[in-house]
Amino acid sequence: MNICASLDPLINHPQKWFDSLDLAADWVGLRIVDDRGTTLSLRDGQPHHPPTLTHQRGAMVEVQVAGHFAYAATPDLSPEGLRQAAHRAYRQAQSLAQWGVYPHSPGVRPVVQGADTLAPPQGLSLGETVDLLRWVCQELRSGQGAESIVQTHATAHSAQGRSWLLSSQGTTLYREKARISTHYAAIAQDGPQVQQRTDHGYYACTYRGGWERVPQESLGARARQVGEEAVALLSAPDCPTETTTLVLAPDQMLLQIHESVGHPLELDRILGDERNYAGGSFVQPEDFGRLQYGSPLMTVTFDPTVEEEIAAYGFDDTGHRAERVTLIDRGLLVRGLGSLESQERLGLPGVACGRATSWNRPPIDRMANLNLEPGTTPLGDLLASIERGVYMHTNRSWSIDDRRYKFQFGCELAYAIENGEIKGLLRNPNYRAVTPQFWHSLRQVGDGNTCETYGSPVCGKGEPNQMIDVGHRSPVCVFEGIEVFGGG
Repeated sequence: MNICASLDPLINHPQKWFDSLDLAADWVGLRIVDDRGTTLSLRDGQPHHPPTLTHQRGAMVEVQVAGHFAYAATPDLSPEGLRQAAHRAYRQAQSLAQWGVYPHSPGVRPVVQGADTLAPPQGLSLGETVDLLRWVCQELRSGQGAESIVQTHATAHSAQGRSWLLSSQGTTLYREKARISTHYAAIAQDGPQVQQRTDHGYYACTYRGGWERVPQESLGARARQVGEEAVALLSAPDCPTETTTLVLAPDQMLLQIHESVGHPLELDRILGDERNYAGGSFVQPEDFGRLQYGSPLMTVTFDPTVEEEIAAYGFDDTGHRAERVTLIDRGLLVRGLGSLESQERLGLPGVACGRATSWNRPPIDRMANLNLEPGTTPLGDLLASIERGVYMHTNRSWSIDDRRYKFQFGCELAYAIENGEIKGLLRNPNYRAVTPQFWHSLRQVGDGNTCETYGSPVCGKGEPNQMIDVGHRSPVCVFEGIEVFGGG
């Protein structure tokens, strides 16, 4: 189970190692990480890049002195390499403690014992994966109008990892993770007109586990549909410019939730820690428990316990046990996305979201599985109630200010709605709004049958940057009085 034999004594008897450090520290933590990944990418059925195989392993030592934390990472997993990292972190923590920046209580690093494991994920060999992706490229060109398709793409990324979290106070936690991500796309062209259609967006089909999460029995039909829609978009009219009823499919709600709910609610952004890079937030500390973030139909939960969603876990990287928590309750903002450290600094409740992307990064506040809860309206009834509107699918572009307030998003395709019926395809659809007004315009929420689960493995934040997995599940949603417009 362990990375190398030299670590067996440490992992099996961690207290002996912590005692041997002889540090006058409040607390010492050790996070050992062993991650592997494989990426295969084909263009027009041929390898677009050589297969990428990654293997990273190392450790992060964290030391607390007078309530102040400091870190030192090392790829040297020998007892001496780890000892040197611990002493580097200790010296940094001593220096930091002189300034009294913000001393934390011992409670921000809970004591836990246990394991967070998952069933062995289904894997495919490199040859089997190449054959599957080549077949997908063929299916992308197998539908009507295939002669207009000028390029196809099929990519798959799989990853597995394990980690050990140990502390001088008695934490012994073993964790496993696995991820599968796929991306399929067809590009069609007719003269100067070029349109791209993807499988619900760039790497949106990304799940916890292995190939058992990919519905291979419907893969061919879905690939043909993607190709045919790329061709159909070439002759579709542009989205009209008007203020109208906007319907968003779950694969666009993915981005809407992520950008206008997830990031604004991260407590470190509210504290100002991310202003230099990722930005801040329009949300203020006094807004929790008071701000009506959206309409009463809006209930958003943080839920790392949903097994198939990509950011499912039992404990975060500080040892905080994860659980399902309501962030926005019928429109009212009640809780933020903050680790135990941020919770203590702000005096506000948060969630188990102290997450690190690798062994050489410290945990910071990150969203995980962030879901909009379904309503009770079937899709047919939802559409039937709309006199005129636009139904948008699949994110293509996004722009949002550094306070997560004003935004403009573009989608791959849309459908016109007239008198409760879908009338035809529209290309180059976009919409813009302001976050609070947008969520207050939420007028209908689809039932559970309209829900779909997507995610992203490339949410970036932090300096140095950390790219991490996030999951989102949402029903179809209807917003009233939204400005939509066309244009490439």
